Amino acid sequence: MKMDVQTLAAKKAGSIDLPDDIFGLEPRKDLLHRMVTWQLAKRRAGTRRTKTRGEINRTGAKWGRQKGLGRARHGSRKSGIFVGGAKAHGPKVRSHAIGMPKKMRALALKHALSAKVKDGALVVLESTEVKEPKTKAVKESLNRLGLANALIIDGREVNESFARAARNIPNIDVLPVQGINVYDILRRHHLVLTKAAVEALQERFQ
Repeated sequence: MKMDVQTLAAKKAGSIDLPDDIFGLEPRKDLLHRMVTWQLAKRRAGTRRTKTRGEINRTGAKWGRQKGLGRARHGSRKSGIFVGGAKAHGPKVRSHAIGMPKKMRALALKHALSAKVKDGALVVLESTEVKEPKTKAVKESLNRLGLANALIIDGREVNESFARAARNIPNIDVLPVQGINVYDILRRHHLVLTKAAVEALQERFQ
């Protein structure tokens, strides 16, 4: 499919062919949901932990008479019903990661790209080169393009001046093409790819 290429000045700079096998698929919600679940599960630290009765440093001796006090017949202060006692069935250190085949992850990325094309939320930029890292100038350029909430994917190396200027703008993320992922694509309203990013993605999926 053909798509117009724009500059940061919101002017047309030719067109580019987007391969249908990457940008022209019918998005599958189930696949995108599974991919986002995989990403969010993988990033969880899994370091929450509580002590068991065997790790509590409290007396295990019977602390009251069996009869005559009018209380329950407790035998240990380590019980979870006491303040400072153990936690029954509490969380343990573990990995939250789930399995997902590599080919399925690659397919999910294609479906995320296709979803942005179908929604009319994909913008192709000629480049992100700016003369100086001025946040005000970059914000004005993005406003001209109608980008208030966007993920911007550059080539293998992000333009340093553009990245420094854009990092202070709310709801704007800038990543190199190696960092492109389904979760970040879907959480932003628009996806912006430079020509270098499109070429890198074509090479990646060959």
